[in-house]
Amino acid sequence: MIDDRIAQEFNDHIRFEMASSHLYLSMAAWCESHGLPGFSNWMRRQAEEEHQHALKFFNFLLTRGGRVRLADIPAPDQDWDSPLAVFEAAQIHEAEVSQRINTLVDTVMSVRDHAANAFLQWFVNEQVEEEASVGDVVNRLRLVGSEGRGILLVDQELQQREATRLPA
Repeated sequence: MIDDRIAQEFNDHIRFEMASSHLYLSMAAWCESHGLPGFSNWMRRQAEEEHQHALKFFNFLLTRGGRVRLADIPAPDQDWDSPLAVFEAAQIHEAEVSQRINTLVDTVMSVRDHAANAFLQWFVNEQVEEEASVGDVVNRLRLVGSEGRGILLVDQELQQREATRLPA
């Protein structure tokens, strides 16, 4: 049986991951409405991953005998000034996700829940990849600036991102 405090924090994190998915869908919509289908594709794939992350927490909580308590998801931001601003916002968001995962690790270690710690280590490693991935796009966008052809080349590259199936 999972500790009540851990169950509450995992429920809070499910909400956060679902909010992350909504944020990335909002970013996808903004990109699509600005003629950037590749950027939109990247954000859609990211939204799918965040949804899958929420489900991993959902399933883990149920497996450990905890109760899932879904909460309202706040409306995400919906406007940005440029593709770079979209990805900079995503970069800030991923840093926040990493911090939240680290806090969860601290909490599960304080109650000596080794199963929850093992579960969270996948997310610790995932966040290294997430921050690097979004950081790479931010760096490319900073290199091309607001130059249209450069933006279109990055857009074409981001169109290649495929959906990922996360391990259960």
